Amino acid sequence: MSDFRPTSRHEELGNAFFDRVAPADFPKTILRHRDRRWAKRLGLDALSDSQWLSHFGRFEPLPGSLPQPLSLRYHGHQFRSYNADLGDGRGFLFAQCIDPEDGRLLDFGTKGSGKTPWSRGGDGRLTLKGGMREVLATEMLEALGVYTSKSFALVETGEQLWRGDEPSPTRSAVLTRLSHSHIRIGTFQRLAYLEDKDNLALLVDYCIANYYPELATAEDRAAAFLEAVTVNVARLGAQWIAAGFVHGVLNTDNINITGESFDYGPWRFLPHYDPGFTAAYFDETGLYAFGRQPDTLAWNLTRLAECLLPLSSIEKLEPALNLVWPAFREQLPIQMLRRLGLVPRGVEEDSAFVTALFGFLSHSRAPYEQFFFDWRGGALSTERAAASPSAEHYAGEAFRPVADLLEAYAPSGDVNLDHAYFAHARPRTMLIDEVEAIWAPIAESDDWASFESTLSEIAQMRHAYGILP
Repeated sequence: MSDFRPTSRHEELGNAFFDRVAPADFPKTILRHRDRRWAKRLGLDALSDSQWLSHFGRFEPLPGSLPQPLSLRYHGHQFRSYNADLGDGRGFLFAQCIDPEDGRLLDFGTKGSGKTPWSRGGDGRLTLKGGMREVLATEMLEALGVYTSKSFALVETGEQLWRGDEPSPTRSAVLTRLSHSHIRIGTFQRLAYLEDKDNLALLVDYCIANYYPELATAEDRAAAFLEAVTVNVARLGAQWIAAGFVHGVLNTDNINITGESFDYGPWRFLPHYDPGFTAAYFDETGLYAFGRQPDTLAWNLTRLAECLLPLSSIEKLEPALNLVWPAFREQLPIQMLRRLGLVPRGVEEDSAFVTALFGFLSHSRAPYEQFFFDWRGGALSTERAAASPSAEHYAGEAFRPVADLLEAYAPSGDVNLDHAYFAHARPRTMLIDEVEAIWAPIAESDDWASFESTLSEIAQMRHAYGILP
């Protein structure tokens, strides 16, 4: 680990922000997945299998980083009902390091690592299926250009768990997530709820120092921080729409201050464009449906603005918050055109194209991911699209406005249509039936071949779209 750059900066915030905890003592540790790309980038690629399990299964401290895991404290709105009894209930901040390539702070956070003071009667565990699903979500989203956490390690832990939403007993696991921050909107909400202005100011200063250093000299640090978070979260919302992704549980404790997608439970990808498509069976009103995700992010950012009032003023915070919709409207065409490998033409032209595209997708119910795959490079892919399984959707008059607009766009330099991925008839997708099909042989016979082949296919897609390494 000679190139590993450990740190323990979160401890600087002090004991009011976390509880020191011990990891669960698992019966077994069986390595099921590790992110070799990020391990190499961070200088952890020389770890042996046994060392990997010691650190990411038993959570022996990484030298130079946190000496003991920290269960983070926060509150949050869950389906818009405030809950002051939250916090890391089955996870903790295990370690931190500095990315040697860009100098940014990175967290190693866990999911399923045992009980904490915030477990609220839960067992502090994660099912193996839940861990597998999170690996698939993060790998797929990264390949689609979404700013997401990474599933750094998945370790099976040898326990039998009982869950109401899975056939039980079911197998257990612990996941280590690599993310730029685990500070949530809910972290600020807790301090506002406690009327702890001093620690609220300390948290803003910490976030600026570690995540937004360009704001260090801002006249109103709280307002400048809110503006930066707002723009990044709005970009994330646009990326989800472009990817056809539904997070499923957009509570304020699941939105972090770097605008990074993380914590995947009942996520889904769209089969076809449907603003009302939901991911969670318990989302009975469709609060977090696909088309309502931007509204939800704006609502959550409003809660963050409220928390910052003791440090600023409505006159300063309101303009920062009001950037959410302009930022989203700016980012949505950018993200859609990026997926298509096309060069933007201008705000009016690009917005008109997106409007026409959503009109077509809504009317035709064409497979969502298939469209972006078929029309990568715009008019360059006319012959490819004509041979697509979705060709019938492109043959009718409903597609004509989109086709005419596509003609006006130039392909980007990274369109990469010569890549072997674009020679396939269909794109790699991750619909719910496909996820279940990947899990079935694991559950039945401990056969991980489909899981591994799927990750290889996603890696090919990632390279095709220029998401490297």
